[in-house]
Amino acid sequence: MAVSPLLWTLFLFSVIFSIQSYSEEEEDTPITRFQQYLRFNTAHPNPNYTAPISFLLDQARSIGLTSRTIEFVHGKPVLLLTWLGSNLNLPSILFNSHLDSVPAESEKWIHPPFSAQRTVDGHIYARGAQDDKCIGVQYLEAIRNLKSRGFVPLRTIHISYVPEEEIGGFDGMMKFAASLEFRELNLGFVMDEGQASPGDEFRVFYAERTPWHLVIRAEGIPGHGAKLYDNSAMENLMKSVELISKFRETQFDLVKAGKAANSEVISVNPAYLKAGTPSTTGFVMNMQPSEAEVGYDIRLPPMADPVAMKKRIAEEWAPSIRNMTYTIEEKGKLADQLGRPIMTLTNGSNPWWSIFKQAIEATGGKLAKPEILISSTDSRFIRTLGIPVLGFSPMINTPILVHDHNEFLKDTVFMKGIGVYESVISALSSFEGISDQVI
Repeated sequence: MAVSPLLWTLFLFSVIFSIQSYSEEEEDTPITRFQQYLRFNTAHPNPNYTAPISFLLDQARSIGLTSRTIEFVHGKPVLLLTWLGSNLNLPSILFNSHLDSVPAESEKWIHPPFSAQRTVDGHIYARGAQDDKCIGVQYLEAIRNLKSRGFVPLRTIHISYVPEEEIGGFDGMMKFAASLEFRELNLGFVMDEGQASPGDEFRVFYAERTPWHLVIRAEGIPGHGAKLYDNSAMENLMKSVELISKFRETQFDLVKAGKAANSEVISVNPAYLKAGTPSTTGFVMNMQPSEAEVGYDIRLPPMADPVAMKKRIAEEWAPSIRNMTYTIEEKGKLADQLGRPIMTLTNGSNPWWSIFKQAIEATGGKLAKPEILISSTDSRFIRTLGIPVLGFSPMINTPILVHDHNEFLKDTVFMKGIGVYESVISALSSFEGISDQVI
């Protein structure tokens, strides 16, 4: 039976594509190693830590790094890789990233979220591509290149891969930072994750906002839905909701007017509202409930006054005279051990900042104005100890897709980031000065 030219053409294209795909899979390059790391499903609620740590240990051995695996909580390992410096008396440097990632709704992705599919335009699609498996591989690739050129660091370099960051870091970096093993590292400076930049300037973060979870409860007399009661539960709660909304509006006005960045104000956002008397068809409409409750996610920048905030909550938002109670769950600290705001200085008084900035500029890059991160990372546990930390991920001209569907990183951006880290790692580890730990 004769085969048409069109079918032959399609057949040849499929063969060529298969050969190319197989060839790419067989290659051992920074890109394929990045793809391999991305394919480990470390998404919550059941992250697989064993496979990626085995992969990272293989990579560490291939470039001559020593390793330690520490478990502060069973099944939640911290991997620590080390490149010894020539002067062990100087404080060391730590480059941190996390192993875990948030879940992905695969049906809403263009490509399966753990396939690490690389498209013809160079986009590598995977959960964790930006947050933050990219830097976990870039650290190693940068060190691989530095070692191949015979570079020897003056200061010891550590790389940490920690679990549980996406759910608070309480069984990961929090316990690691409080441990003897961490103190023995004698850290002078730390780098952690940042975020992508849609523009051509690298973003860098010197502080984070501290989360508070506020729950306000109101009580009142229950009764018929037609009757007007004074100080009913819903009435009192709605008064509070209105006051909180006005405060939120004043903070948001500063952002909209350009007087403050989003991360520099106190954000107060409603998370849930719970009230009413349930029925088989929904709620009983002719009955006023005796209890009502609302929950808020509050984020405070390091310069916020927590005492004033608590006073506002107690006296205005949930006063006891209106039959109201409240709880505040503080998810972090606003001040360090000496009572100073938890932030890293980004001026000439911090030599680490100057060295980092010069290292970026040496690659032809430019830093945007330093920012407070709108959310939170493991950096907060380290800054609390008085150790300077900068959050940084070398991704420019890249849409911010943290926790979004179709998270991706372009291959050229990933490769350029390796060169950026070569400059940063060599500069920071060559710093000869003895610096006090400053924030």
